[in-house]
Amino acid sequence: MRAVVFQGANEPMEIEEVDRPDCPDDGVVVETEACGVCRSDWHAWQGDWSWIGVMSTPGLIFGHEPVGTVVEVGDEVEEYREGDRVTNPFNLADGSCPHCREGRQNICERSIPMGFVPFSTGAFAEEYPVRAADTNLVPVSDDVDAVDIAGLGCRFATAFHGVAHRVDVDPGDWVAVHGCGGVGLSAIHTADALGANVIAVDLKQEALDKALDLGATHTVKVDEVQDVPQAVKKHTPGSQGAEVSVDALGIAQTCRNSVNSLNKGGQHLQIGLTTSEEEGEVSIPVDQIVFDEREFIGSYGMPAHEYDEIFRMMETGKIDPGRIVSETISLEEVPDTVASMGDYDTVGIPVCNEF
Repeated sequence: MRAVVFQGANEPMEIEEVDRPDCPDDGVVVETEACGVCRSDWHAWQGDWSWIGVMSTPGLIFGHEPVGTVVEVGDEVEEYREGDRVTNPFNLADGSCPHCREGRQNICERSIPMGFVPFSTGAFAEEYPVRAADTNLVPVSDDVDAVDIAGLGCRFATAFHGVAHRVDVDPGDWVAVHGCGGVGLSAIHTADALGANVIAVDLKQEALDKALDLGATHTVKVDEVQDVPQAVKKHTPGSQGAEVSVDALGIAQTCRNSVNSLNKGGQHLQIGLTTSEEEGEVSIPVDQIVFDEREFIGSYGMPAHEYDEIFRMMETGKIDPGRIVSETISLEEVPDTVASMGDYDTVGIPVCNEF
């Protein structure tokens, strides 16, 4: 089968003919319909994240925002059959650890990040495997566009889980989102759907315009203000700050700006992962967090069972992940699309739907 194959950090990825994946006894093989192209793919292509144990080795097949049709089923799978249309979270759980049994499969003790390790082939390929299918697979209706489902992928799912489940967003609350890439725009769209007033923060006017289209009520253009947190606070009642603030980028500046945009008792939501500049470490105003009883909350992926909530909100028109998809591309265009993400020019989510 054809696949995009990683050649080494910052080396151009290549289209190669590779063996089709083996089907796990507890898993399936899926024929790919579509797969989102994520900034996490760019991070891995850059060679980032060695500080958290992710080592990108030549031969990897990236791609972790998939949708497709089951073409092979392992002997131990009970709930899925050939011909089923499915998607899955990017962080594949084993279904048996204490966190999985509590419904928090996204932080499974033996989680495998799809497409970032040699034994879990990603979906920039004609087919991809999914382990523990009964735990990780999510049924997808035949009448839903594959591009929309791929748009849910890592970024929308992570943003939805974070905004809807990890922090407390009530109607009328003020939510600031720092960084309006794919995950930031997804957070804005979700917060708006939950009834919040959303302040979008970014350097690019195009990204801020898209944020307004997706429900933001105010914007802050970073290069036009001297103090980003104060500019955010000026939009909130009494200039007191946001109830929730999201770092959707992961650099030191956005993290600190987010924490400092909060009202007393506010919640900072960290979605963005850091770059080689920070290597996972960012200094934050700890004393002020203590004095104001602010909270610093992490959010990683989404458990498979939360997809039902998204699908119900899609059915009623409250959210539409397809609005965040910026373009559709072919498999041949994936290498250049991943490499170009270092320019931060992408607005929204590119999706590969030609294999």
